[in-house]
Amino acid sequence: MLVRLRTQMNGLLQRNLSGESMDYRQILALFFPILIDQAFIIGLNLVNTAMISSSGVAAVSAVNMVDSLNIFLINVFVAVATGGTVVVAQYKGSGNALMVSRASAATVTSVAMIALGIALLIIGLHQPVLNLLFGSASPEVLESARIYLIGSSTSFIGIAVVQAVCGALRGIGKTRASLALSLIMNLLYVLLNIVFITLLNMGVMGMTLAVNIARFAGAACALYYLFRVDATLHIRLRDLFHFPISMLRKIMFIGLPFAAEQMFFNGGKLLTQVFIVSLGTYAIATNAIGSSLAAVFQIPASALSLTIVTVVGQCIGRGNIADARKFIRSFLWLGAFSLALMGLILMPLYRPLVGLFNPPPEIVNDLFVVLLINTLVQVPLWSVSFILPSALRAAGDSKFTSITSMLTMWLFRVILGYIMGIVLGYGILGVWLAMNCEWGVRGAIFLWRFRGKKWYAHKLI
Repeated sequence: MLVRLRTQMNGLLQRNLSGESMDYRQILALFFPILIDQAFIIGLNLVNTAMISSSGVAAVSAVNMVDSLNIFLINVFVAVATGGTVVVAQYKGSGNALMVSRASAATVTSVAMIALGIALLIIGLHQPVLNLLFGSASPEVLESARIYLIGSSTSFIGIAVVQAVCGALRGIGKTRASLALSLIMNLLYVLLNIVFITLLNMGVMGMTLAVNIARFAGAACALYYLFRVDATLHIRLRDLFHFPISMLRKIMFIGLPFAAEQMFFNGGKLLTQVFIVSLGTYAIATNAIGSSLAAVFQIPASALSLTIVTVVGQCIGRGNIADARKFIRSFLWLGAFSLALMGLILMPLYRPLVGLFNPPPEIVNDLFVVLLINTLVQVPLWSVSFILPSALRAAGDSKFTSITSMLTMWLFRVILGYIMGIVLGYGILGVWLAMNCEWGVRGAIFLWRFRGKKWYAHKLI
């Protein structure tokens, strides 16, 4: 019985996840370290949110408000790192080792410089930014937000270096090394939060210290790995101070449209956060806890979204469009299956999961309704809305995916979210339903693009 089951499973994997460019064993070797990484990142964020919740509703609201801004900013240089991953993957697929090394060094340099510029800008303008975005919040929340915004901004260059190095390593298929670096940074972050928040009762200031120490320690480990441990990329310290314009142009061809998309996309989420603030502290807490729990449901699908960049990038580098199409279809079905499975496993555990956050009793039932609807809707819609654009971007189709994401975000999630949440009075539920509508429209457009030929017509390398 077991032998037959194993044979059937191997046959299924061979049919759907094997081609001329790579076989299912290589894809699984890429996927599982990324899955573990995503599970740890999201799981540890869940623990961190739960820990700061012990400091009160004001603290968790301040951290969530600032983190919505941080995600907006960090995703700008993460987008450029993704551009580096695509270029590295395509050069790896074409077999050009020298250009793989140069692309990796250029990725680290460009991402670090962008992160430094963003950090200096936010630190200098922190008070006007807080007043503009969250001025209607209570004074207690605003003061905690000010401390956390300045402190977390100083850590940007640390996480930028880690993201750039991990992006380059994913591009060549070294997802285990990427996993190790990510775990070092995130586990250290949680351990320090336990010390500073739980043991020393330092609240938001403790979380600020923890994030800086963890991210800069992670950056030090990432650079040590590049210079002393890695035997593939052959990067030296002086390579990081060399600026090959042609290479940077290739990275920015993918990275800049994606960065613009992330700015508009997360800017829309930030604007959504602004009118959630006007609904009161309970609404902010509902959104914060709901977002944290929804991310747990999406762990395997998020890992597939990252894995497909390397897979499709290497297929395009080899010039094998048939493999790219086949793998994209398989990943979309896997994404939908994983979301359904996670929903079946986790929704029955709602009470103990939400109990981690010590939520006010008034929001528990509303939170359940929001999460249940989101869990049902994401099964058919999330993969085509997030995994598919990652695949198109890996083929070089960055401009189309970015413009589509920006337009649907603002027309549906922001405008429709305001109408449903504020004007029609549906509150948080209305905001989340508008987000679900945006997934459907965006996914339909990406499916239409995928059925054509333009998405793989770009010549990146």
